[in-house]
Amino acid sequence: MDFIVVIFLVVAIIIFLALFFSFVPIGLWISATASGLRVGLFQLVAMRIRKVVPSRIINPAIKATKAGMEVPLNKLEAHYLAGGNVDRVVNALIAAQRAGIPLDFERACAIDLAGRDVLNAVQMSVNPKVIETPVIAAIAKDGIELRAKARVTVRANIDRLVGGAGEETIIARVGEGIVTTVGSADSHKAVLENPDLISRTVLAKGLDAGTAYEILSIDIADVDVGRNIGAQLMMDQAEADRRIAQAKAEERRAMAVAHEQEMKASVQEMRAKVVEAEAEVPRAMASALREGKLGVMDYYQMQNTIADTTMRDSIAKASQPQNAPVQPEKK
Repeated sequence: MDFIVVIFLVVAIIIFLALFFSFVPIGLWISATASGLRVGLFQLVAMRIRKVVPSRIINPAIKATKAGMEVPLNKLEAHYLAGGNVDRVVNALIAAQRAGIPLDFERACAIDLAGRDVLNAVQMSVNPKVIETPVIAAIAKDGIELRAKARVTVRANIDRLVGGAGEETIIARVGEGIVTTVGSADSHKAVLENPDLISRTVLAKGLDAGTAYEILSIDIADVDVGRNIGAQLMMDQAEADRRIAQAKAEERRAMAVAHEQEMKASVQEMRAKVVEAEAEVPRAMASALREGKLGVMDYYQMQNTIADTTMRDSIAKASQPQNAPVQPEKK
C-alpha cells in the first residue's frame, strides 16, 4: 500500500513539474537574465495569462538590449497585441541605429501597423531600389511612335511611409512624364539624339510628391522606333473619305435609277392615256353618225384620206436606202 502511494506521489510530482515548466518559461527567464534584460518570472507568467507568447516579446527585447537600446516591455507587448510584428520592428530599429537614420520606436510601430515592411524601408533607405517601368509608347508631333523603357532609382522616405503612395504611383507618373515629353517634341529624331532630355524633364516635375519614396534618378534604358501613327491615321482618314464618297455615289445612283423608273412609269401612263384617247375616236364617230353631225360621204372621204396617207408612207419607206435610219411609224 505504501509503495502505491509513493508511485502516485512521484507521478503527481512529475505531472506538476511538467505543467509548471510548460506554463512558466524558466529557460526564457534565464536567457533574459543572462543577457542583462530585467524581467521578472511573474511578469512572464502574466504574459501567458494575457495570451501573449513570451518568446515573441523577450527575444526581440534581448536583441534590443544587446544593441544598446532600451525598449520597454510594455510597449513591445502592446504592439504585439495590436497585431504588429515585434521582431521586425526591433530589427528595423537596430538597422536604423547602425545606419544613422533617425527612427524612433513609435514611428516604427506606426509604419509596421500600416502594413509596410519597416525593415525593408530602412534597408531601402541605405541601399536604394531600382524600379523598372514597362515599355511606354509615346507619339511625337511628327506622328512617329517611340517605345521607351526607364529605370527609376528610388529611396524610401521614412517620414512619408505612412499614407504615402507606392511603387505603382511612381511607375504611372514616370510613364505620364515620358508620354508628355515625347509628345511635346517636334520630331522623334530629337528624342533619339538626346534621350536624357526625357529623364531631365521627368525628374524636374517632382513626381515623388505624396509618395513613400524619393526619386534619385531616372535613366532611359531603351528607346525604339515604333509605327508611323501619323501616316496610319492619314491612310485611315483617306479610306474613310473614300467610303463616304462611294456611299454618296451609290446614293446618287440609286436616286437616278429611281428617277428613271419614275419616268418609265410616267411614259407608260401617258401611253395608256393615248390608247384610251384613240379608243374614244370610233365612239365619237359613231355618235356623230347617229346624231347626223357626220355624213356617210364624209366618213368615206376620211377613210380614203387615211388610206392615201398610209400608201404614201409605204412608198416613202420603200424609197429609203438600206443604211438609212428607219423612221418610227406614225400612228
